[in-house]
Amino acid sequence: MLQLFSILCEVDATDSNAGLLSQIPRSLPREGDLLGWCQHMSPGVAALLVLIGIVYLLFGFQIFKILVLVNAAVVGGFLGACVGGDGESAVAAGLIGAVLAAAIAWPTMKYAVALMGGLFGGLLGASIWHALSLDPNVVWAGAITGAVSFGLLSFVLFRGSVMMYTSLQGSFMLVFGILGLICKYEQVQSQISGHLKVQPFLLPAFIVVPAVLGLVYQQHNHTTSLPPPKKG
Repeated sequence: MLQLFSILCEVDATDSNAGLLSQIPRSLPREGDLLGWCQHMSPGVAALLVLIGIVYLLFGFQIFKILVLVNAAVVGGFLGACVGGDGESAVAAGLIGAVLAAAIAWPTMKYAVALMGGLFGGLLGASIWHALSLDPNVVWAGAITGAVSFGLLSFVLFRGSVMMYTSLQGSFMLVFGILGLICKYEQVQSQISGHLKVQPFLLPAFIVVPAVLGLVYQQHNHTTSLPPPKKG
């Protein structure tokens, strides 16, 4: 998961002392960038993404507190590592950031879920803005719209939002984990790259379909596990 955040950051390496501002994402990754990351992914990381993605996809709501803490720790660790610089200081700062973020997220779980929804909404809004070929200089408008919408939705439909966010994240991790394993075979890798270049909607479809199935499964599983209403 930490490598996933590093993809979204196109870093200007001309100044190693540029600080945290140089780590801010400049643009969304293209399909070629994501496939390139899958090609360089180790088999162990790919298998781990598949396993964790299945957990998020099928059991997101049942253990959402743990998963939210994991997300908070990953984001906090990444930001801490950016602040810490290079070498051992980055590792120490990353560990401190991960523990601090998880500690803050535990007593503020609803706000942590809203923040997670805002991150997903921002990425989704920016992706839709890019897919509609709108002005890339104001892509932040689409990102802000998605972030605010998904963040507020978390307070209105908390259970449904948790299911949707965990299903979406699980599907994303599952699909890219599978692609990371498949891309180890050069012949299959070239065929996948060719199909995605000709039909760019395939990759979003591969992510949306499992996410919807996971959402339906979580909703059905949670509904059937509820106790019967008491007769009054």
